[in-house]
Amino acid sequence: MERLLGYMMVMVGLKHRGFAAEQNSMSVDVIRKAFQATEEGFISLVAQQWLTKPQMASVGACCLVGVICDGTLYVANLGDSRAVLGRLVRATGEVLALQLSAEHNASIESVRQELHSMHPDDPQIVVLKHNVWRVKGLIQISRSIGDLYLKNAEYNKEPLYAKFRLREPFTRPILSADPAVSVHELQSHDQFLILASDGLWEHLSNQEAVDIVQNSSRKGSARRLVKAALQEAAKKREMRYSDLKKIDRGVRRHFHDDISVIVVFLDSNLVSRASSLRGPSVSLRGGGMNFPAKSLAPTPT
Repeated sequence: MERLLGYMMVMVGLKHRGFAAEQNSMSVDVIRKAFQATEEGFISLVAQQWLTKPQMASVGACCLVGVICDGTLYVANLGDSRAVLGRLVRATGEVLALQLSAEHNASIESVRQELHSMHPDDPQIVVLKHNVWRVKGLIQISRSIGDLYLKNAEYNKEPLYAKFRLREPFTRPILSADPAVSVHELQSHDQFLILASDGLWEHLSNQEAVDIVQNSSRKGSARRLVKAALQEAAKKREMRYSDLKKIDRGVRRHFHDDISVIVVFLDSNLVSRASSLRGPSVSLRGGGMNFPAKSLAPTPT
């Protein structure tokens, strides 16, 4: 999943650049086209390999993208990752957390209502299973890249594993690849942007994450957020952080979800000068991959 997410982010990023260059500007429409092209690319890949690698139809990823262009921040999201802005309140000196993204998780009542409205003839579109709301009793998110077994009935059949196959046929996509996109004019008091997967937000509130970034040096901010989340995960299990770190990654999924974090520090002078050759400082920390310098392809660590 992490590896797929990395490739999805790279592909969407490249599509953004291509579409923006074609239109000589950035817009919500450009971003939506980039997501659509990425989804179509993955659909083509699954179609080509269906006979030899059918389980690819069950693979999917959340996708969270932030684009800054001419002082405007665009945030697009599929799934339950989250973008949070740290904004300085000059009167008090506090840095407050402002959530910029909408999440697509069946645990949210509005998401369940949306699913019911889109599938009025299916009383089982969301099911409470082991105290967790899931779409068709299988997956928590309602929007994603991939997960074609819940978008195209052609891939919800043998030889796909039985645990992914639905008993009743469906004629329209259950999940969506249409991102929620928001637009924000950046202000001089906007300090930094945190983009992270739900594994972080499961253990830290928006404000807790912002406080950690604000109260430490820029270098290593993403790493500190990951560590803080893991410490909370260990505390909830009544174990030591050092002991949690010793558990094999595959087994640790029973203790905490994957955690990927990017922190982008905003320099108001650079943001306002679109022609600047330098970009804002970035702190990057992911659970399982990195991006080498001058490389566009993720490399497993």
